[in-house]
Amino acid sequence: MSDPFDPQDTGWTPVSPRLATARILIGTVTVVVVAVLVLAVLAVIAATTSMPTWLLAVPIVLALAAVAWLVWWAPRNARSWGYQETEEELLVRHGIMFRRLVAVPYGRMQFVDVEIGPLARRLGFAKLSLHTASTETASTVPGVPHEEALRLRVRLTELGESRGAGV
Repeated sequence: MSDPFDPQDTGWTPVSPRLATARILIGTVTVVVVAVLVLAVLAVIAATTSMPTWLLAVPIVLALAAVAWLVWWAPRNARSWGYQETEEELLVRHGIMFRRLVAVPYGRMQFVDVEIGPLARRLGFAKLSLHTASTETASTVPGVPHEEALRLRVRLTELGESRGAGV
């Protein structure tokens, strides 16, 4: 294994690129709701005071900048996630600027969670959570394709039981 954070390094399974789509959608809706609320408050203030009306453009410009940043950030972040099954542990990596690599030993896993919300279900992915006694070795992998998440849950449970931890 040359560089565990190199996306081109073979052996790593990437998460679904649809994770970026979900994050862009959720982020955009959040930004729009906040911008509309701020715009409404500013409109009331502008109507009742001598505030310049050009200030009403500020939340719109900030919202557009936030959505542009989301469109730039979300695909990069989704590409940074990956996992690798080894003989003794599941390796999980993520991060662009601040990178993290977590090794979760199969024998230390207490249970494996698969979560799927309405948007994730629609886009075909789930979040896989690996729980251990230590919060330092516990890990979560978002954006795992649904069928792969179910396969991993069964496989990791079997490996945990065979290694003596009792998942």
